[in-house]
Amino acid sequence: MLIQSPKGSAVASAQPDAIQQFIIKGDFSLENGSFLTDPVIAYHTFGKLNASKSNVVWICHALTANANPLEWWPGLVGEQYLINPREHFIVCANILGSCYGSTGPKDFNPATGERYLRDFPLLTIRDMVKAHEQLRQHLGINRIYLGLGGSMGGQQILEWAIESPTLFENLCIIAAGAKSSPWGIGIRSAQRMAIEADPSFFSSSPKGGWKGLEAARAMAMISYRTDKIYNENQEDGQEKIDGFNAESYQRYQGLKLQKRFNAHSYYALSKCMDTHDVGRKRGGVQQALKRVKANTLVIGINSDLLFTRNDQQILAHGIKHSKLTFIDSNYGHDGFLVEAKTISTHIENFLNEHP
Repeated sequence: MLIQSPKGSAVASAQPDAIQQFIIKGDFSLENGSFLTDPVIAYHTFGKLNASKSNVVWICHALTANANPLEWWPGLVGEQYLINPREHFIVCANILGSCYGSTGPKDFNPATGERYLRDFPLLTIRDMVKAHEQLRQHLGINRIYLGLGGSMGGQQILEWAIESPTLFENLCIIAAGAKSSPWGIGIRSAQRMAIEADPSFFSSSPKGGWKGLEAARAMAMISYRTDKIYNENQEDGQEKIDGFNAESYQRYQGLKLQKRFNAHSYYALSKCMDTHDVGRKRGGVQQALKRVKANTLVIGINSDLLFTRNDQQILAHGIKHSKLTFIDSNYGHDGFLVEAKTISTHIENFLNEHP
């Protein structure tokens, strides 16, 4: 059963509008003290805003995704799914630093006329949320019925709900946490070392670092999945001494990302993910979490190596109006995408409790 649109209705096609651009005029100041001049935010919308403007679902995407969740979150977002454009006005903005339309490292710095590349400034999750907030105001949205995100998207949703406590009616934070752990930072640092080991990363080409990116992605897969899913799906015959399935799978995953993403964006966004700490300049994590006013569903994945059960428990303990649930998945952290149908059921039940 699909949830009913709150306080009104909207009927629209599931097809997104063409990718749209919002330019933040002037110097957009960043948390580290630098700025971006006239940054572009690329975004998609699906459906229509109802008369009471009460049917907004804002989705924040993860590290290498884009602004079209119909492409990467089937089972949860789409015409026949829980979050659908027939009932909801769905917004998803491509994050700063990405290579999918918003201003990022491969774009040109207006001050120099050269591509940013390695000179792209350090971003934080708060900078991304600040850009989302300006887009929200541009779109004339005063209230968000549901804020939804997994992994880095969950970091953004949480940060936004702390910064703007009265904006959200409901939240769903999946496979995320209040602060990036030393374990997670260490994993991402190793991936950046792999990119740095590719000499082309230091060239003037926007495609530089592509071999390093392949290696970084292969390393990331180890933390995104579990030993169980590798041992089940990549098992070899007893007589092999070379050309193992697991190796070819790692190379395949690296090549697959290299064909669609950019090493400089990957490098910048992984550093951004490291900065996540909702307690920074707010008196610590617990004080920050107390600021969340929305009804909040925290979904953890029991096999997640990046965001553990303890990370989810910290969120649920610190957010006053929260509910915590865990799902089982052989896919580890990637379960936030793979287990979309199970996640949809949990969200549906949660929203039905908060009509």
